[in-house]
Amino acid sequence: MDKLNFMSMTCNLRLTPFESANDKMIKKAAAKALGIEESSISAVQINRKSIDTRRREPIIDMSLTIYQGSEEPEIFKKTVYNNVEQAQSVLVVGSGPAGLFAALRLIEKGMRPIIFERGEDVHKRKVSMASITTNRVINPDSNYSFGEGGAGAFSDGKLYTRSQKRGDVSKVLSQFCQHGASLDILSEAHPHIGTDKLPQVIENMRNTILNNGGVVMFETKVTQLLYKGNQVIGLVTQKGEEFHGPVILAIGHSSRDFYQYLSTTNTKLEAKGIACGVRLEHPQALIDQIQYKNPQGRGEYLPAASYSFVTQAHNRGVYSFCMCPGGFVIPAMTDNEQVVVNGMSPSLRNGKFANSAMVVEIRSEDLDGDDTNPLKMMAFQSKLERVCYTKGGSNLSAPAQRMADFVNGKVSADLPESSYILGLKSADLATLFPQFISARLKEAFATFGRQAHGFLTNEAVMIATESRTSSPVRIVRDPQTFQAVNNDGLYPCGEGAGYAGGIVSSALDGINVADAVIARYR
Repeated sequence: MDKLNFMSMTCNLRLTPFESANDKMIKKAAAKALGIEESSISAVQINRKSIDTRRREPIIDMSLTIYQGSEEPEIFKKTVYNNVEQAQSVLVVGSGPAGLFAALRLIEKGMRPIIFERGEDVHKRKVSMASITTNRVINPDSNYSFGEGGAGAFSDGKLYTRSQKRGDVSKVLSQFCQHGASLDILSEAHPHIGTDKLPQVIENMRNTILNNGGVVMFETKVTQLLYKGNQVIGLVTQKGEEFHGPVILAIGHSSRDFYQYLSTTNTKLEAKGIACGVRLEHPQALIDQIQYKNPQGRGEYLPAASYSFVTQAHNRGVYSFCMCPGGFVIPAMTDNEQVVVNGMSPSLRNGKFANSAMVVEIRSEDLDGDDTNPLKMMAFQSKLERVCYTKGGSNLSAPAQRMADFVNGKVSADLPESSYILGLKSADLATLFPQFISARLKEAFATFGRQAHGFLTNEAVMIATESRTSSPVRIVRDPQTFQAVNNDGLYPCGEGAGYAGGIVSSALDGINVADAVIARYR
């Protein structure tokens, strides 16, 4: 772009929701703030947009770049990908955000990724997930946790992260936009793509990989690594096929079978702190009233309200996580004798309910057993999920309790309407969870109820259990080379390796690990 043909300047605006929804009003307000003619503005780029709800009337804060001149601005910088069909191969296990962004980085820098995904492609995966609802049967390799796009593909597509020090967040967001995500994610304070739109974005990323000489193999489960001494030289699939090359291990936080395998090798593993609790669901209209401080709710120009809570209860953090305005509670189990819940929401966030994980921090010392056992936290997760399966009636229904009833120690006589399509069964969650979880949840809910009047209510329902918030295992790696300790040639990355949490941080970790592989092998 010829930068001499236009001028740019920045300004900050505080607008009403109505004004912020009207491009002409934004342009007029920007011209006034900058003291320029409105007719001289050729383009307006929103750099940042957030809602200030501290006052009775919400205000929209906007940071803008204003352009004057004949050229259209470049909203984001596109990544150029190379044809790598004849380049050296790198084996990538998993096609979640860590694996996908590692593969895209390899192509950008001239190496050929071969992706191994145990689950189905993102479209066939929908059929397997539908079977959970219609037949109450779980495909252990293709479900809400496994398959193309990973666990985040059908969980709202939240892109908010605090991981600014991990790498270039703007590059990750730009690559999403390059593959079809809305440009809004470049400016929103808490960007999300939406469960309805993210699958197409993921498919477009896959097509970029294929069109530039990479390989993607679905329904191809990796069962073991190939070793030469302490060096990983390749992998073996469930079909017995061998592939050779350095291995980027982006397996995802629910890959319990592979953690079990790694524990039999020389790989150094350690138990990692996790968080467990419930998925808490309110009517969205109630959350709108609370957050916007208006009994009429959000009105026409404000989005479905979200919330974020955090407190300390008996020296452990209790917090909301993965909040889904206008969303649905979904079954996230990976086996037929588990009950695990998560949340998702479409891009418009226009559902009747708001849901969020409400979880308690758990450390190794909170649990009985050997603290040196790297699979200790994983075993706790698994046991809790089986208990919920039994308490839910052994048909994938979920045990549940009204929120105020739980705090007051009362089993709910009935349960409110819910978005969880497999059904709820009334249970005493205080006895379902260990006391160190239930007591902290009760204390935290009382705190949150004081902070936001109306939040602690029997209109809200707690659905158990939310247990897959992060990996229970860390695959220990060298902080400089990113290689697994005692495993030259093995590069663990992303949430499943214990080094990320969420789409963006996983993508950044995938990029960093790919850079380490490139530096070593290209």
